[in-house]
Amino acid sequence: MTISSSRLNKLISSQPNPLLSKELLDRYLSSPSPSSSALHSLSLRLAKSPHPSLSISLLNLFPSPPPSLLSFLSLLFSRLSRPDLLFSLFPHFSRSTPSIHSYNRLIFAFARTNNLAYAISLFNRLSSLNLSPNATTYRVLVQALCRRGQVAAAESLLGEMQHKGIPPDPFAYTTVLNSLCRRKKLREAYRLLCRMRPRGSEPDICHYNTVIVGFCREGRTLDACKVLDDMSERAVSPNLVSYSAVVHGLCTCGVFDKAEGYLEQMVDRGLVPHFSVFHAVVKGFCGVGNVVAASRVLEQMLCLGVTPHVETWDLIIRGVCTQIMA
Repeated sequence: MTISSSRLNKLISSQPNPLLSKELLDRYLSSPSPSSSALHSLSLRLAKSPHPSLSISLLNLFPSPPPSLLSFLSLLFSRLSRPDLLFSLFPHFSRSTPSIHSYNRLIFAFARTNNLAYAISLFNRLSSLNLSPNATTYRVLVQALCRRGQVAAAESLLGEMQHKGIPPDPFAYTTVLNSLCRRKKLREAYRLLCRMRPRGSEPDICHYNTVIVGFCREGRTLDACKVLDDMSERAVSPNLVSYSAVVHGLCTCGVFDKAEGYLEQMVDRGLVPHFSVFHAVVKGFCGVGNVVAASRVLEQMLCLGVTPHVETWDLIIRGVCTQIMA
């Protein structure tokens, strides 16, 4: 029994169960071939079903699988954590019209499923496919390398981007800076921050804050202050995150006068600090017996309409009572 192509397309599309649609397709496969749109639709439905592997068998029916379909399947299989399906999908890419967008999706999918070596292998094969990696390609690999702790390799990719004239990706720099800071490689992080501008990537507030928080986390708050001062010279305005990290860091190090100075800078710039920032300075001054300075900070806090925590009041009251009894 034969069936027309249009009738087959209609049966495939109207069947709510993708598995039954697949059975219809298998039964009438000797009939005129279904349209590419029907195959495309059924492939997507099968990929989202409990049997995603069935979608791959349909790819052989395409003269040339659509790159958009391959991209979608690679992304879906990566979300399902199915590297086996990704490997089954890969040969079909060579039958499709190659595009850097579709290969980026495949590289991302392999990297996401912890097949970094295969993702790098695909990256190295791009030139043989007459494809040039773009900023997205590099960003995907940089993120994957940083997740695996291979920060030096990730940083070398940033230099390779510059060498090839590819516009730098700000998010890729943020990823590497964050990884360096978390691994306590703060000197390397600051050096990379300084190299961004010569490479054509202007550091933004996110890049600066990443390094500032990294320095403060390791108790190197004075170095964080230097980065904060560099921001102003580069016409990048520090925000609440920048100042809060520095103020808390200075209080931890016992440099309370400097902490108060940055607190005043915040207010002068129109930034209203969180009550915890004020509390840190008040606690620091009270800890060294400077109740006058602590009261000054509390007064500033009240003038800005920031409600002090009960512990802040307790510190001031205890400090005043201690001085009276002394």
